[in-house]
Amino acid sequence: MERQNLTVSLPKALLRKAKIVAAQREKSLSEIIRESLEEKVREANGYKKARDRQRRLLESGLDLGTRGQIRVTREELHARR
Repeated sequence: MERQNLTVSLPKALLRKAKIVAAQREKSLSEIIRESLEEKVREANGYKKARDRQRRLLESGLDLGTRGQIRVTREELHARR
């Protein structure tokens, strides 16, 4: 995979904590940042796929066994017995 350098501006406290996390995991700061970005991209793609799948279901409708006919009136549905 081809790589490209990137300049990022981070708060000093965040950078210090990120370096500690990287050292604890025996990884470079670049690896930690790359993994985090990859996770965010996967989440975004997964959400988009799920959203698109649900929209297709809504557009096509679901078979409720009524064949498009309403056989009960509103009053019958809400009648107290």
